[in-house]
Amino acid sequence: MTCGGCAASVKRILENQPQVSSASVNLTTETAIVWPESEAKVAPKWQNDLGELLANILTSCGFKSNLRDSGKRNIYETFEKKINEKRKLLKESGRGLAVSWALCAVCIIGHLSHFFGAKAAWIHALHSTGFHMSLSLFTLLGPGRQLILDGLKSLLRGAPNMNTLVGLGALSSFAVSSLAAFVPKLGWKTFFEEPIMLIAFVLLGKNLEQRAKIKATSDMTGLLSILPSKARLLINGNAEDSSSIVEVPSNSLSVGDQIIVLPGDRIPADGVVVAGRSSVDESSFTGEPLPVTKLPGNDVAAGCINLNGQITVEVRRPGGETAIGDIVRLVEEAQTREAPVQRLADKVAGHFTYGVMALSAATYMFWSLFGSRIIPVALQHGSSMSLALQLSCSVLVVACPCALGLATPTAVLVGTSLGATRGLLLRGGSILEKFSTVNTIVFDKTGTLTIGRPTVTKVVTHDDQVNIAQLDTTSTHKWSEADVLQLAAGVESNTIHPIGKAIVEAARASNCPNLKVAEGTFTEEPGSGAVATINDKKVSVGTLEWVKRNGVGEIPLQEVEEFKNQSIVYVGVGNVLAGIIYVEDQIREDARHVVESLNRQGINTYLLSGDKKSAAEYVASVVGIPNERVLYGVKPEEKKMFISRLQGDQNIVAMVGDGINDAAALASSNVGIALGGGVGAASEVSSIVLMQNRLSQLLEALELSRLTMKTVKQNLWWAFAYNIVGIPVAAGTLLPVTGTMLSPSIAGALMGLSSIGVMTNSLLLRLKFLSRQESLAKTPLYAKALSNSGNDRK
Repeated sequence: MTCGGCAASVKRILENQPQVSSASVNLTTETAIVWPESEAKVAPKWQNDLGELLANILTSCGFKSNLRDSGKRNIYETFEKKINEKRKLLKESGRGLAVSWALCAVCIIGHLSHFFGAKAAWIHALHSTGFHMSLSLFTLLGPGRQLILDGLKSLLRGAPNMNTLVGLGALSSFAVSSLAAFVPKLGWKTFFEEPIMLIAFVLLGKNLEQRAKIKATSDMTGLLSILPSKARLLINGNAEDSSSIVEVPSNSLSVGDQIIVLPGDRIPADGVVVAGRSSVDESSFTGEPLPVTKLPGNDVAAGCINLNGQITVEVRRPGGETAIGDIVRLVEEAQTREAPVQRLADKVAGHFTYGVMALSAATYMFWSLFGSRIIPVALQHGSSMSLALQLSCSVLVVACPCALGLATPTAVLVGTSLGATRGLLLRGGSILEKFSTVNTIVFDKTGTLTIGRPTVTKVVTHDDQVNIAQLDTTSTHKWSEADVLQLAAGVESNTIHPIGKAIVEAARASNCPNLKVAEGTFTEEPGSGAVATINDKKVSVGTLEWVKRNGVGEIPLQEVEEFKNQSIVYVGVGNVLAGIIYVEDQIREDARHVVESLNRQGINTYLLSGDKKSAAEYVASVVGIPNERVLYGVKPEEKKMFISRLQGDQNIVAMVGDGINDAAALASSNVGIALGGGVGAASEVSSIVLMQNRLSQLLEALELSRLTMKTVKQNLWWAFAYNIVGIPVAAGTLLPVTGTMLSPSIAGALMGLSSIGVMTNSLLLRLKFLSRQESLAKTPLYAKALSNSGNDRK
């Protein structure tokens, strides 16, 4: 595809197929994503069959296409193949560009020699009409041949594009000049230099545009480049024997393979350490500046650097299945999703070329029939027919559908790629556009405003009469703190909730024996708790309402003042409340800075929590959320209902959570934002993933979204303004005012500059964002937040 008109034609062809419901086409990444009709999904291998069919249809229509290999193992090969193809095209266009500018230089030398009055015969030959005609013909048949043929083929297929306009302009200029040269009686001017300069300027614009596209994907290339190409495979399990270690390509590794990673090496695949001990630098993946100690049983991610010890790693996710592979794949998918703001430009680009050809014909008609009569000054440019033809060629050439097609995709490409290198996974232009207009942000408490690693601070049993006014007076069994902790850990060992993990860790630290849950008895209700049978006893762990539902009688409690702001977990055995566990989760150091920054920007902030009132309001007071905007004791479905209620009041709502118990709320919000590392990156319900697990990344994502959409609007404004101003000027509107006009070659140069302007403005987004982050980092409060949030992750 060469311009926005091509992208619109591809979209139209795809959506005209009976099996296709809708399609999205991205000019910058040269990909299309298709949503089929439900009846097309009946066949067993419908994706493959439909993809091949659509690719063949597009190829037959002149747009060479193939089914994209979405297999995880081939993500690197696919990406590398695309980049290599772009570099090959750049090299080929560079050769054509060099030839065309060499011809252009010869043409300019001839003009300059005439201007300075050089008298040598060979110099006069350079300025002769015959020589210029030869140069022009050679340009059309040489450097410009592919461009002209592509344009004419597109015209014959009924899908004219930018090359069609350039080709028609160049051929028209050559034809008019040839007619003037062979029939001098007409009195027309020859301008054989125009096709030469036109092709040179257009090829220069295309070459610079291709370079900008490759530059725009450099962030993704950088992510993939940190993966080593080779790995040391352990053959017989003896790491001491050098003959048992073989160097193999990293993409040939399989699950279960054991690899040796030496100090200074990058880890070639995701896996788990099975032998050795070392410090690992994970900054390229998580953003954590401090090395992390890795022992047997610890997970390691591909691309991280092993610092000071030899480790043996068992491969769990090889090749394209690594976490970095997931990120690259998800970012590429995001880049195919168009922003709604681009739809107007796509509609215009789809009919643009026909409109320009009509305007060119109208320009010719006006100047040939009426122009010279109405505006006599125009006659100084030659006969009215010659002038009309020259101006109509300029109209064809100056128009630029390419700028319209590139306006949004290039900015989204740079924005999403830049986000990925900063640990922000942004799922497409539509998400960037929505997030830039958000006016309400709702926070989950545990794992979002808190660090998500709670610790058990106190276990209270019926022996502690100060803390519990009355327990089961009929029970003869007295549960000790160790018993309560052991039973609770037995149930919670089957959950992934942070509080459950904290109870299991506390039991392990107290050397409590592991208790097994009877098979098939474990039940969990998100936001309430879990219940299971252990040693023939029904053990319920969770909220007070949950343990009551599971048979525990009503018991009056008296909370300890010291622990009133902490979370409470109730533990019931049968119909008896065996004890309660107090759990504390540290508030993130950057949470207050983030909330205050959002409030200053006029964004309303809310806190939703399934925890008790005092614990939720305490966290809200520390981070700066008013008590009237705190909802406590809410279940997952109630979180979703609250989000819907806010949206009903015409709010654009973002929900920030850790993906645990708040998946429904994340999915129902306008923008769902998940905190988490590599696992979070694979979450389907979140629109944005903060992969470095820093809440301050929320501000970075908001800033990047706003800057990206500002760039998109600037690009669209430029693309529309250029065509709205450029086409009338090329049609000769300045002739009666200033007596000047655009020649086809100057029009071609302007057309090239319009596309380059859009690409350059998109690439400047990187500098704008980084300079903005540098200025924020100098703010003491922001720097302190970053530093402390880094300490939280140690």
